[in-house]
Amino acid sequence: MEAKGREKMVMGGVDTKGEEGSVEEEGFSDKDSDKDSEEDISMPMDDSRTLLDRQYASQGEIPKRIHLLGTGNIGKLVAHSLRGIANPPPITLIFHKHSLIRAWEKNKKQITIQDNDEVVSRGGFEIESFFHQMRRQHGVELQRGRPTVYDVARTNMQPHEAAEVVRERQTLQKQRKAAKQATVPTTDDAVSEELGTTAGHYSPPTTPFKKVINDDHTITNEVIHNLIVTTKANATVAALLKIRDRLTPESTICFLQNGMGIIDDVNEKVFPDPETRPSYVEGVVTHGVNVPPGVGARNPFFAVHAGHGTIALGLIPRENSLSTPSVPQDQNAADQEPSSLTTTKESFQGEKPQDTRAPSARYILRTLTRTPVLCAVGFTPTELLQLKLEKLAVNSVINPLTALIDSRNGALLYNYALTRTVRLLLAETSLVIRSLPELQLIPNVEKRFSAKRLEILMVSVAGQTAQNISSMLSDIRSGRQTEIDWINGYIIKRGEEVGVKCVVNYGIMMAVVGKAMVTQRERQADVPIVGETELV
Repeated sequence: MEAKGREKMVMGGVDTKGEEGSVEEEGFSDKDSDKDSEEDISMPMDDSRTLLDRQYASQGEIPKRIHLLGTGNIGKLVAHSLRGIANPPPITLIFHKHSLIRAWEKNKKQITIQDNDEVVSRGGFEIESFFHQMRRQHGVELQRGRPTVYDVARTNMQPHEAAEVVRERQTLQKQRKAAKQATVPTTDDAVSEELGTTAGHYSPPTTPFKKVINDDHTITNEVIHNLIVTTKANATVAALLKIRDRLTPESTICFLQNGMGIIDDVNEKVFPDPETRPSYVEGVVTHGVNVPPGVGARNPFFAVHAGHGTIALGLIPRENSLSTPSVPQDQNAADQEPSSLTTTKESFQGEKPQDTRAPSARYILRTLTRTPVLCAVGFTPTELLQLKLEKLAVNSVINPLTALIDSRNGALLYNYALTRTVRLLLAETSLVIRSLPELQLIPNVEKRFSAKRLEILMVSVAGQTAQNISSMLSDIRSGRQTEIDWINGYIIKRGEEVGVKCVVNYGIMMAVVGKAMVTQRERQADVPIVGETELV
C-alpha cells in the first residue's frame, strides 16, 4: 500500500508529451489528489501512523516553485538536474547583476551541462532580479536611497567611526518605532494588519509588488516558499538580506555550499528572531563541476560535470522545537525519521513531540532526492554533522595548499615536504573535531576523526580529483574573495572554544588571504588590450 502511494506521488504528474512544457503547466498536476489529502496534512501527528506513513504522505497544496539563489557551478548543476526529472518543479533563477540578465538572453535562456562527450541544454526557467536593494558597509545595513557610511563620514571622520554613528541612529529609530507600536492597541485586526502581523502568524511587512519585464523575467517581492542557496559562503549574508522580506517561517532555505558556520552568520545577521526564522536544510555536495578557461566569459551558464558524487541532505532542527538530541542508539538509520532527531515519550513527560518542520522542508527534500543526477540522500542531523566535518577537514588541506602552490589537486601527492605540512594541519584539525562538545556522546568519534583516517580521506579525494583545480585556487586566480574564513577559519574559531590554539591553520589562512590580496592588486594594475577578452 505504501509503495503504491509513493508510485502515485512520483509518477502522477509525468508529461506524456515528452517535451519541455511551459512553466505554468509543470509541477502543478495532481491537484485533485492533493486536495483529498488536505485533511491528513492538517491533522496533528498521530501515534497510529508509522514513520513511513508520515514520510510519504501527500503534501496538499504546497507551493511547488523553487527559487535558486546563486548561478555558480553547483547552482547550474542543481537547476539543470531538476529540470530533467519527471514532472519537474517550476524553477526561478534569481540574478543579482544586469550582466547576467543580458548573458541569459544572449545564450537562448538555457543552462548547458557537459558530461563526458554529452552536452545537454535545458530551458524553461524563469528569472527574477532583486527588487529590494540592501547593501552592507562596514557591518551596517543600508537601504537604497539612504545616506551611505561615506556620506556620513565626509572628510572629518573615519569610515568605521561613521558606521558606528549610523548604527546608533538605526538603533534609536527602531526604539522609537517599537515604543510607538507599543501604544497601538493590538486587539484591532485592522491595526495588526497595518503593522504586518497577525495573531500566531508572520507575514512580510512590505506591500506585494510584481513587475513583469517580459515573459520570463519579473521583479517582485512576493513570498519565496522554497529557496536553494548555492552562492559562495562570503556572499550568503549579503544575498539573503536582499530577499529577507520575502521569506517567512513557512519558507525553507536549502544551503548547498562549502565550509561551515554559514548558518550561524545567517541567524545572527539576517534572521536573529527564532520565531520568524525559516526552516533550514543543509547539504554536503561531493559533485565536481567546473567551467573551462575562457568559456565562462562567453557563456556563464555552461559547466562541465567532471566528477559524479552525492549530496547528503539533512534538516536543521529549530531552536524552539521540543525535540532534543538523544544519545545515538544501535539501530538502523532507516528506522528513524530521516529529517528529525529521535525523541522518546518519556523525555516529554507525556507530551507528544511537535513536528516543527515547515511543509516546504519536506517538499524540497523529496524533490532533491528524486533527482537521479544529484544522487541526494537524507541523513539525520547527527550523521550530517559528521559528514560536514569530514568534508571540512579534507577541504581545509586541499583548498589552501593548492591555492598557495598554484597547482592542481594531484600535486599534493607523493611530495614529502607537502605531506609533512598536511599531517601538521590534520593533527590540529583532528584534535579540534574530537574535542567538540556536540560529538562527545557519539560512539567511534575518536577513530572516525583520527588524524590518520582524515589523511586517508584527503589522499583519496586528491587522487580522485588529481586533474581538478580547487575552488579556492580558482577564486584567487580570478581575483575573488575566497571561502577560507568558513573552512580553516571555522576550525580556528571552534578550536578557541575548546581550548586548542590552531597555529598551523591560522598561518595557512593568513598566507591564503595575503596571496589573494596580492592577486587582486595585480589585476587592478593590469592594462586591458583592445581585442582581448581577458586582462593580460
